[in-house]
Amino acid sequence: MGTETVRTHTADETAGRKREQRGWYFYDWACSVYSTSVLTVFLGPYLTAVAEHAADADGYVHPLGVPVRAGSFFAYSVSLSVIAAVVVMPLVGGAADRTGRKKPLLAAAAYTGAAATTGMFFLDGDRYLLGGVLLVVANAAQSVAMMLYNSYLPQIAPPDERDAVSSRGWAFGYAAGSLVLVANLVLYTAHDSFGLSETAAVRVCLASAGLWWGAFTLVPLRRLRDRHARAERAAAPGLRQLLGTVRDMRGHPLTLSFLLAYLVYNDGIQTVITQASVYGSEELGLGQSTLIGAVLLVQVLAVAGALAMGRLARTYGARRTILGSLVAWTATLAAGYFLPAKAPVWFFVLASGIGLVLGGSQALSRSLFSHLVPPGKEAEYFAAYELSDRGMSWLGPLLFGLTYQLTGSYRSAIVSLVAFFVIGFVLLARVPVRRAIGAAGNPVPEKI
Repeated sequence: MGTETVRTHTADETAGRKREQRGWYFYDWACSVYSTSVLTVFLGPYLTAVAEHAADADGYVHPLGVPVRAGSFFAYSVSLSVIAAVVVMPLVGGAADRTGRKKPLLAAAAYTGAAATTGMFFLDGDRYLLGGVLLVVANAAQSVAMMLYNSYLPQIAPPDERDAVSSRGWAFGYAAGSLVLVANLVLYTAHDSFGLSETAAVRVCLASAGLWWGAFTLVPLRRLRDRHARAERAAAPGLRQLLGTVRDMRGHPLTLSFLLAYLVYNDGIQTVITQASVYGSEELGLGQSTLIGAVLLVQVLAVAGALAMGRLARTYGARRTILGSLVAWTATLAAGYFLPAKAPVWFFVLASGIGLVLGGSQALSRSLFSHLVPPGKEAEYFAAYELSDRGMSWLGPLLFGLTYQLTGSYRSAIVSLVAFFVIGFVLLARVPVRRAIGAAGNPVPEKI
C-alpha cells in the first residue's frame, strides 16, 4: 500500500510538473510577438516617420527641450529602455527570490508591457513622444518579465529535462512570431482591401501584438505556481540590491565565467539579428519585401533549429552543442561575406543558416545557465543574465559601425562580427561546467 501511495504521489508530481511546463511555454508564445512584429519589423520605421513628421525645419524634434535628430529618436528610445531595465531588473529579481512571489510580479510586468504595446494604436500624426514613452515602458517591462519567466526554469524542470524544456519554449516563441507576422504582413500589404490606410494598418499590427501578449499571458499565470522562499532576507532597495547581487556572484566565479562567455557570443548574435537587414539593403541592394521575407524565414526555421539542437544536447550535452552552434555562426558569417549583390536566393540561404542556429544557441544557453544558479536565487541571477544580454548589447553594433566607418564596406563590417563567436567559443570552452554546477550547489546531469 505504501509503495502504491508513493507511485501515485510520483505520478501526480510528474503530471503537475508537465502541466507547469506547458503553461511556461505559453509565455514565450505570448511575448515573442512583441519582439518580432513590433521591434524587428514595424515600430522602428514607423516611429521614425512619426518623428520626422513632427521635426522642425532642420530635422530635429525636441523631447523635454532636448534637440534630437528625428532619425535617431527610435535608437535613443531603445537605449533609454535598456537603462530602465538595467535599473529595475535587479530590484524585481531580488524581491521575487526574497518573497517567493514571482507570479504577481510576472503578471505586473507582462501586462504593463502588453498595455503599452496596445497603446501604440494611438501613435499617429506627430505623437512621437507618446511613441517613445510607450517603447521605453514596453521594452523595459518585457525585459523584467523575461527575467522572471526564465527564473522559473530551474523550478519546473529537473536537470535532465532542462535543455528540452528550454528549447521547446524558444520554439513556441518563434512559432507565434511567425504566425502573427504572417497575419500582420497580409494586413499591411493588402490594407486597401481591408479599408485601411497604410498608417492605420501599421497601428493595428502594433496594437495586435499587445493584445496577443496580454491574452496568452493568462495561460502561464493559471498554470505556474509560486514556491516558498528558501530564506527570508531583509529588503535591500535601490543600489544596495544590485551591489548585493554582484557580491554574491563574485562568490561563484565559474558562473561569472560562463556569463562572460555568453555576454560575448550573444552580443554577436544580437548584432547579426539587428544588422542583417542593413547589410541586405545597403550592400546587397535587396528590397523591403525580400528583407521581411527573410525575417519570416528566420522565425520559421528557428522553431526547427531550437528543437533539433535540444535533441542534439541529449546526446552531446548542452555545452558541446552550443560550441558547435558557435562554429556554425562563424561559418555562416564567413559565407555572408561572399554573397553576390541583387541575389535574393543567396540571402535567403544566409537567413536559413541564421535561423537554424539562432533558437537553439539561445535556448541551450538559458538551460545551461540554469544549472549554474544557486538554489533560491533564480530570479536574482537571471536578472544578471538578462542584464548581460540587454545591458551590453552595444559592443557588437559599435564594432559593426566602426568597421564600416574605417573600411566603407558592409562586407567587412558583417565579417568583423566573427570575432564575437571566436572569442565566445574560447571563453566557453575554458569553463569547467561540471565543476561550476557542483560549486553552485546543484546536481550535475549525466549529459551537460
